[in-house]
Amino acid sequence: MTNECIFCQIAGGKIPADIVYEDNDIVAFTDINPEAPVHLVIIPRNHIASLNDVEKKDTELLGRINMTAITLAKQRGLDKTGYRLVSNMGRQAGQTVDHVHYHLLGGRFMMWPPG
Repeated sequence: MTNECIFCQIAGGKIPADIVYEDNDIVAFTDINPEAPVHLVIIPRNHIASLNDVEKKDTELLGRINMTAITLAKQRGLDKTGYRLVSNMGRQAGQTVDHVHYHLLGGRFMMWPPG
């Protein structure tokens, strides 16, 4: 965790958020600027700045994040209608917080290409 990272502060309980899931390694919360009726952010508790910083030891954690996203989608009925799981890497891709995170979006039709 870093004191400067807003997602680390959310994971540490220093900044309030609408937490929808948490365990020892993962936190999921409602995005404060939703782009869809369902828009959740799923993060690892430990600070990893970007996907480029992921190491082999993080493989299980990333798999668990994906399984958490699937569970959260199913809880909201998105498995029947469709959803998108997105991780932006770098400024040109839209990453605004330097902490690995995934956006779970659903509840509306998604366009392609997304950007």
